[in-house]
Amino acid sequence: MSIAVPEKITRPVNASLTQAGNIFGLLVDVGRKSLQRPFQWREFIEQSWFIASVSILPTAMVAIPFGAVVSLQTGALIKQIGAESFTGATSVLATVQQAAPVVTALLIAGAAGSAVAADLGSRTIREEIDAMRVLGIDPVHRLVVPRVLGMILVALLLNGMVSVVGIAGGYFFNVLLQGGTPGAYLASFSALAQLPDLWIGEIKAAVFGLIAGVIAAYKGLNPLPGPKGVGDSVNQSVVITFIVLFIMNLLLTLVYLQVIPAKGA
Repeated sequence: MSIAVPEKITRPVNASLTQAGNIFGLLVDVGRKSLQRPFQWREFIEQSWFIASVSILPTAMVAIPFGAVVSLQTGALIKQIGAESFTGATSVLATVQQAAPVVTALLIAGAAGSAVAADLGSRTIREEIDAMRVLGIDPVHRLVVPRVLGMILVALLLNGMVSVVGIAGGYFFNVLLQGGTPGAYLASFSALAQLPDLWIGEIKAAVFGLIAGVIAAYKGLNPLPGPKGVGDSVNQSVVITFIVLFIMNLLLTLVYLQVIPAKGA
């Protein structure tokens, strides 16, 4: 006996699956047209600078307290189990592997992604995108690819900045507020940390920048009619990006822990 599923349930599910498929299709299209010539270098540089200008200051302001919280929390926990000599290593690993890419992703999606979605959405409702297609200009190659690659580049750079700022903030708060020893904090790096820990942070940042750029571009190219539709698309792009980024962070972390054994294991 078949069970009838109400339409009010199936319709949102079908719409979500269709949207996911369209976003994946745009991702494939961006990857293919990134190799197409001529490459839009001017647009790429302008968009990279714009994305960096709206992301650097908020990222730096968030990185300091985020690194401090990680350091204080790990320091208090490690002190309870009597392993104070490993405070620096655990704080750095937590910052480089998890905190820095996540902070970068949130700021890229919230600041840069919303700006990209609003820009492309405004162009769409003004029918500039349709005019480009009529003139034989591919909007994905001309507008989307430079923005997505710019978000990847800025995400990589911001991840490095967040790592440095977070580690420095963690060192400062651990030594001054928790009575840690500077030499032990620095010396413990080599005990647990290894080079792949840095690489996974950069890989995560690049993947997060790619996902944020593609989702923002898709919502910007497909808004509902009118200014309200653009605003709704911007909000949806941020929410969808946050959800996908946290899922991808879990998957990448699981793969990394299975492929790269912990140092000393």
